[in-house]
Amino acid sequence: MTLSIYIARRFFWTVARVFLIFFGILMLIDMIEQIRRFSGAGIGLSQAMGLSLMNVPETLYRVLPLILIIGSIAMFLGLARSSELVVVRAAGRSGLRFLLTPLVVAVALGLVTVAVFNPIVAATTKQYDLARAKLSNGGGSVLSVADTGLWLRQGGDDGQTVIQASRSNPDGTELFGVTFLQFDATGLPAARIEAETAKLEAVGWVLSGAKQWDLTATNPEQTATRAATTLTLPSDLTAERIRDSFGTPSAIAFWDLPAYIDGLERAGFSARAYRLWFQMELAQPLLMAAMVLVAAGFTMRHTRFGGTGQMVLYAMLTGFAIFFLRNFAQALGDSGQIPIAVAAWSPPLAAVLMSLGLLLHLEDG
Repeated sequence: MTLSIYIARRFFWTVARVFLIFFGILMLIDMIEQIRRFSGAGIGLSQAMGLSLMNVPETLYRVLPLILIIGSIAMFLGLARSSELVVVRAAGRSGLRFLLTPLVVAVALGLVTVAVFNPIVAATTKQYDLARAKLSNGGGSVLSVADTGLWLRQGGDDGQTVIQASRSNPDGTELFGVTFLQFDATGLPAARIEAETAKLEAVGWVLSGAKQWDLTATNPEQTATRAATTLTLPSDLTAERIRDSFGTPSAIAFWDLPAYIDGLERAGFSARAYRLWFQMELAQPLLMAAMVLVAAGFTMRHTRFGGTGQMVLYAMLTGFAIFFLRNFAQALGDSGQIPIAVAAWSPPLAAVLMSLGLLLHLEDG
């Protein structure tokens, strides 16, 4: 028990040191980038640091598997150089049994990452997007999905228009059961339009079955008019802009993803990317365990056998290969080329099986 606690504590603090080193490097790089990007807005060093503190967690979250494999390699090399691995084996503990403690810590770190760090990253990403939009003199996201349906916002020379629809087609260019609420330049309601359908075309929104109310009139209901054919409303929205307004799945907290997915599907949008991200988050602890096994398979050996640098290189290359294979599988799953479960679970599962095969060969081969 004492040995297990010692190994767990050493593994945790080694990974924590690597995490802090990555955090410091990414902060410096991102601060320089923020100063360059918003030089026209005249931001100072403190503002750049604030933006970086909101932006860096997302990058750290994405490279956590790489941080874990580097930390694992560092720990196993430290134990090998101090001959502690030799002492542990001489005491009768096999290499596979020795690995149980780092694996438990890695899985625990994966669970904490998904349950705690993921919502923090989602919150900081949203705050960064808002701050970036403010500095860029632009608006925030033009699209929002809620229990009441789909909400859009568009601008114009005369003011803003808020659009609410019960559902839409997958790319948001055709709305059903839609309401347009137009505001004038002072922010006061100017008109309301209800339509059965609204289709986004080059000329703007083309409305069918539309009824219009003039909200500046004394009695808007008496002056309401119904369009005989179709009604066209100018719009600065495009299909690309609506699609980009969804942002990335990582901007949604893990605990909020199921409700968000249901809302997207009720609104008529495809939630495949969000379902895939949810499954990948569930597979995160297994990926963390796979990275520890990969590091152990190449570096859990005594330094007297030589070739330590070569083994470290092999471990790093294998870790990067698994990381990029996971991203490649995500792209295939997002495009519908492979099932979501295969895209999310096959890379970490394959890494675990490959590493266990290597370890069994080395221990019992």
